Amino acid sequence: MPESKSVQRLTGLDLARFLAFCGMVIVNFKIVMGVGVSTSPLDMFAIALEGRAAATFIVLAGLGLGLSSTYRDRSHTVSTTLARSAFLLAVGLLNMMIFEADIIHYYAFYFLFGVYLLTYSTKALCLLIVILNLAFMALLFIVDYEAGWDFTTFAYEGFWTPTGFIRNLFYNGWHPVIPWLGFFVLGVVLSRLPLTRTSTQIILMGLGLAALLFAETSATIAQPLLAGMDPELAELATTSPLPPTPLYFLAGSGAAAMVIGLCLFIAPWLEKTGMLKLVTPAGRQTLTLYIAHILLGMGTLEELGLLGNQSIENALLAAFLFCLAATLYALLWARHFKAGPIETLMRKLAG
Repeated sequence: MPESKSVQRLTGLDLARFLAFCGMVIVNFKIVMGVGVSTSPLDMFAIALEGRAAATFIVLAGLGLGLSSTYRDRSHTVSTTLARSAFLLAVGLLNMMIFEADIIHYYAFYFLFGVYLLTYSTKALCLLIVILNLAFMALLFIVDYEAGWDFTTFAYEGFWTPTGFIRNLFYNGWHPVIPWLGFFVLGVVLSRLPLTRTSTQIILMGLGLAALLFAETSATIAQPLLAGMDPELAELATTSPLPPTPLYFLAGSGAAAMVIGLCLFIAPWLEKTGMLKLVTPAGRQTLTLYIAHILLGMGTLEELGLLGNQSIENALLAAFLFCLAATLYALLWARHFKAGPIETLMRKLAG
């Protein structure tokens, strides 16, 4: 009986993946549909998801690797992870030709570095997270953050050159290794907690909310003060993912911890009502669905002439309809197959 309860509780991670995926769809549809900036509640909701959904997704990836490594020997974990990193890099670079804000090729490097960090102590991993954030702040004063960027079109010039690729990957891309690898490392740290305990889940929710509120409040107070001194300094006191300053990292980490704790906490109740099984299949094939939201979702938007000058209402409606279709597809697919098509391909090619 205790083992069954544990399994039910950890299905909350599938729920968290599903919610993070839906958040990423909203953010990406908002970008490609050219939604303007406003102060409407719906726009504020979408803005609040920017960077938070992706951060939660990466924390969950690190958490998953940390959990799976406890059931496998070291050599098997390393070999499998390296093979899957190569697969993700290939898929991500192909996806980059269609969608420049791709996150998959960054994932390849999170796993590549992350698998060698599994043997580190929790204290060392926490220290690494701090170092990554400090390193990014140091780079901001050494390397031009806007190099390669055209922020009016969000195009990145020189990505396919060695210099541009490395700069984008480690420093000023959409999800650079410095400091975004810290989210993955945070996931590994969380995997070492007794996640099935209600007390742990409540602590994650509480600390996550506190970190998020502290980051947002600090940014609100610091920005006008720094703007009076130097407008460029005010840009460092932001919780926006571009650039990913320590305040952003704290906000993203807080949002991730809060969502994960909440999903684990409510999973048993959702299991009893039968609602959890409606979304867990989608949460187990988010790689397939991520590719689908670009090829099928954005492809459909392009065919309908909706890629530009759209309202936030249209963007949210499009995201809702796609997520609904993805949920229904995943339910039907799960009746016949254990994993999504791209996940299955990855397992066949990479173990």
